[in-house]
Amino acid sequence: MFNLFSKKIRCATRSPKWSTVRKKHLEQNPICIACGKKKQLEVHHKKPVHIHPELELDPLNLVTLCSSPCHIIFGHLMDWKSWNISVEMDATVYYNKVKNKP
Repeated sequence: MFNLFSKKIRCATRSPKWSTVRKKHLEQNPICIACGKKKQLEVHHKKPVHIHPELELDPLNLVTLCSSPCHIIFGHLMDWKSWNISVEMDATVYYNKVKNKP
């Protein structure tokens, strides 16, 4: 059934609650976990919505990444059709390297 208030994402329909969940996530997690940026942020699903629609609104499935370049690099491994199952670990390793650079 078509929902007028939903957005189609790769064969998955976005929940009408998504914008509220996204806003709350960004309020609680306001920096990119990979580089520390505080602007132009995206909420990335660790397990993609089109494969795991039941996890779309699950806070444990969400991480904050900046829209450029970290979302495509860490979230999608340089390919929007792909996803990184270890996005949190990879982003944390990178963030620690940036934070502790000589």
